[in-house]
Amino acid sequence: MSRTAVVILNWNGQDLLEKFLPTLVEYTPADLGCIIVADNGSTDTSLRFLEESYPTIKRIPFDRNYGFTGGYNRAFQTIISDPQTYGSFDYYLLLNSDVEVTQGWLAELSGFMDRHPEVGICSPKVLSYHRQDYFEHAGACGGMIDRFYFPYCRGRVMSRIEKDMGQYDTPAQVFWASGTSFMIRSELWHRLGGLDESFFAHMEEIDLCWRAQLAGEQVWVVPSARIYHVGGGTLPNNSPRKLYLNFRNNLLMMEKNLPDDCRNRIIFVRMCIDGAAAMAYLLMGKVDYFKSVIRAHGDFRKMRRDVSHTPQISPVPRPKGSVFFM
Repeated sequence: MSRTAVVILNWNGQDLLEKFLPTLVEYTPADLGCIIVADNGSTDTSLRFLEESYPTIKRIPFDRNYGFTGGYNRAFQTIISDPQTYGSFDYYLLLNSDVEVTQGWLAELSGFMDRHPEVGICSPKVLSYHRQDYFEHAGACGGMIDRFYFPYCRGRVMSRIEKDMGQYDTPAQVFWASGTSFMIRSELWHRLGGLDESFFAHMEEIDLCWRAQLAGEQVWVVPSARIYHVGGGTLPNNSPRKLYLNFRNNLLMMEKNLPDDCRNRIIFVRMCIDGAAAMAYLLMGKVDYFKSVIRAHGDFRKMRRDVSHTPQISPVPRPKGSVFFM
């Protein structure tokens, strides 16, 4: 029986399934991983393609697009509710459809988790599919966060990407793991309630990692497991919609997870920095970006009234330094 449910969330991505499933199937031994495709209401022929070309891959079809957060929550709830159909698993692994895995990737991740029961979440080294000796924007080699709670990665700070020269090849404890390829203990996933669906997409995995650490779990990167990520498949990095979600969701996760003694102060400082960024966009003529930041702040103010604060069971070290003042 497989120990890990490897779940791909698909939405109109038949071309990506055709391209990357062969390598995934080849490098995912059945005793280690069970590949499951959760379909977010695709209108293309993805499901027919899977049925005809990969009949042994299990499928979970949804009636509509529930976003990244809602799709994965429903997928894992379906799995745990029907173990006869899907199996019972020690680990869940969220895998983007635009990822090329490498030999031994899953054994490295699950083996690390087996040896380290204190670790609740881990991720591989994420390299660029197009420039394979460079890190990829989404996750690189483990996610960190600065004193103003801007996320960045080892191997990528803002838009500056490093070449992979083995500088991060030692396993390390990090603040967050990329949703590009994200392994979590199944018990922990359900204990935390999965991803926060109010996020819809973007930064939901950082929020989950933050909550896991507040519950006493650790997050690590395992660089001996390597994947290659295309990136920008759903929303490109320069999308005003993505900018809106990043600004809004960053504030939401701060509201949820910061301790009472500093929450309002840090959020006030962040909103000032965001406001300065919005004005810079306006001066550069990027009116859509300016509007995205303003709308993100407005929606955050409405949503924060209903936010439930995460219990501070285990202290998380407060980050130092800033990606803006290095």
